[in-house]
Amino acid sequence: MAPNRMKLTGNILITMLLSTLISCGSSRTYTSKNTTRSTKNSSSTTVVKKKPIPITPHKVARADEILYEVVQRKPSLNKSTIAYIEEYNDIAILEMLTYKIPASITLAQGILESRSGQSRLTVKGNNHFGVKCHSSWTGKRIYHDDDAKQECFRKYEHPLHSFRDHSLFLYERKRYASLFDLRKKDYKGWAKGLRKAGYATDPKYPQKLIRLIEDYELYRYDDFEDDFEYGGHVVKVDREDVTEKYILVQKGDTLYSLSKKYNLTVERLKWLNGLKSNTLEIGQKLYLQ
Repeated sequence: MAPNRMKLTGNILITMLLSTLISCGSSRTYTSKNTTRSTKNSSSTTVVKKKPIPITPHKVARADEILYEVVQRKPSLNKSTIAYIEEYNDIAILEMLTYKIPASITLAQGILESRSGQSRLTVKGNNHFGVKCHSSWTGKRIYHDDDAKQECFRKYEHPLHSFRDHSLFLYERKRYASLFDLRKKDYKGWAKGLRKAGYATDPKYPQKLIRLIEDYELYRYDDFEDDFEYGGHVVKVDREDVTEKYILVQKGDTLYSLSKKYNLTVERLKWLNGLKSNTLEIGQKLYLQ
């Protein structure tokens, strides 16, 4: 880690039940008094507006309102990509607030690397960012032809784990340290810096990211600061030192007992680990931050 790099916090205080936020099923419905949206599959997106929503430089709109406004002005945008942004824009914002990686970069990389969630690595391994195993990886693996045949890639239990691992992958490696000296809204600098640091071998990688960010106006998600509104609820972030803290589930452990032991809510534990149910397995890695 570069000496001049600021330590950040991952202590996210969430005032709503976030298990639905990270739900990654085949359908997702969002409703507020202003907007109703429904995504039925990865190839179609329906956006219906009930009343005009003003978006000005002085008021940061909800992530869903930004997406709606962009789609209304640019109806020819790829529907699979719109569906992907709809599904993961809020998580990209939360990762940005925690690790200072622009949400626009996270979303653009996810779109490009996963082919808007339709690549084999994403469908079979929940790997949204093309992160390879490397020597430090001890988790599950999936093999895929890339620069060479049958290369080892990381396999995740849930898409949220892929987004968090992407953040840690950049945050913890010295070769990416200079990126964190850039302004959060300097998506062009980030795109070029990722290529220069060796994230991708494609010489056009920066241009591809920049085009996605500008076509879909992903840079607007970089405007969120210490909190943002999701579905009428305010999500706040409090900063301390970021550490990758986890435990291994022991016999007799339950989400309830662990939440009491580590002073967390059950909902918080489920969100951190992308859990859809309360079932735990012995030896399972459970993140506490």
